[in-house]
Amino acid sequence: QVQLVESGGGLVQTGGSLRLSCAASGIIFGINDMAWYRQFPGKQREMVAVITRFDRATYADSVKGRFTISRDNAKDTVYLRMNSLEPEDSAVYYCNTWGPKNYWGQGTQVTVSS
Repeated sequence: QVQLVESGGGLVQTGGSLRLSCAASGIIFGINDMAWYRQFPGKQREMVAVITRFDRATYADSVKGRFTISRDNAKDTVYLRMNSLEPEDSAVYYCNTWGPKNYWGQGTQVTVSS
């Protein structure tokens, strides 16, 4: 079955960095566009970044210039490198497939302290 497992979240101070990982199984990874979303308490999930199967990346304005999405097809994994983190980035971050079907991971918590 399909499984997306996010990891790499944690607690960091303002200005710090984290790298999130999403390991996928049960899909043909190379034909899927992959996306990172985040969800703030009491709000709907919002798209953070997406990387296509052609390695084209798109970012939300709120993270542009600070976050970098990448993928390693040999490892069936998509990454989100987050630099210059701010408290406003604190959220649960989710991995999502944009392909023949859409799947979600369970999320990983990112907390940025002032």
